[in-house]
Amino acid sequence: MEQERSRAARWVLGRRTDPVWARPALIAVLAVAAVLDTWALSINEWANTYYSATVLGMTQSWKAFFYGSLDAASFITVDKPPLALWVQALSARAFGFNTWSLLVPQAVFAVLTVAVVHHLVRRSFGHAAGLLAALVLAVTPIAVAMARHNNPDGLLVLLTALAIWGASNAIRSGKLSPLVWSAVAIGLAFNVKMLQAYFVVPVIAVVYLVAARPRWPRKLLNLGVAGLVLAGVSASWLVAVDAVPAASRPYVGGSTDNTVLDLLLGYNGLGRVLGQNHIMSPGMTGGGGGGGMPGGMPPGGGGPG
Repeated sequence: MEQERSRAARWVLGRRTDPVWARPALIAVLAVAAVLDTWALSINEWANTYYSATVLGMTQSWKAFFYGSLDAASFITVDKPPLALWVQALSARAFGFNTWSLLVPQAVFAVLTVAVVHHLVRRSFGHAAGLLAALVLAVTPIAVAMARHNNPDGLLVLLTALAIWGASNAIRSGKLSPLVWSAVAIGLAFNVKMLQAYFVVPVIAVVYLVAARPRWPRKLLNLGVAGLVLAGVSASWLVAVDAVPAASRPYVGGSTDNTVLDLLLGYNGLGRVLGQNHIMSPGMTGGGGGGGMPGGMPPGGGGPG
């Protein structure tokens, strides 16, 4: 019993070597984040109705759930991979389709991100710096706004922070496994917003090569293994969808040829850099990223972001 009380005390007061104020202050910052991210959450109603409608369809059909279809009949998908929507749909299936079941997962992602940022900064620069970083993130207006919204950015940011955590552990320890977990996190983030998840990859690779403990041959081997894992996790949903005959699945929203690969290279790839008009063929109209469909319907739902 004494041991159990000791463990409970560590949750509240931290380790014996920590300043007495450090853990209570962190709990306070996390509480502030939770309050800001959930206070009067119902005033946001359905937030982004494009994604909310998609989640409703996903709660009514497991086929729509897998593909991230805009409708329960699985006629067309949204213009992004469905990982973030899977979380919302599972919440809606468990607790009913309502504002809170859609938006509370987003708030949870935001609070967890604050905790991860605190950990990363604290262990390199001390408790005060970690708390300051966590507090700044917790009260930053745009961070709070996105935590109260059902756009997929919340999960993207959390997975990116976890990827940096894993890479940091790999650099410190010289072990391969944390680097692999970092690659898994980025691969999952890819299945949230595709190539936007890869913005951290060059930074992680360069810092690992410069600062990690192993010798150069081992560093290169570890990065190669992590790269294979990254590619495998990233491509998992893409390959699964494109392997299904077009007649047996919904149209891939935002694509010009009904494939996720085109969505990756076009609307969610070069289209983000060059602008959507530069990747659309002549005569194509585009709600969600260009591309024609029978009857002149645009292929995408026009989801923001």
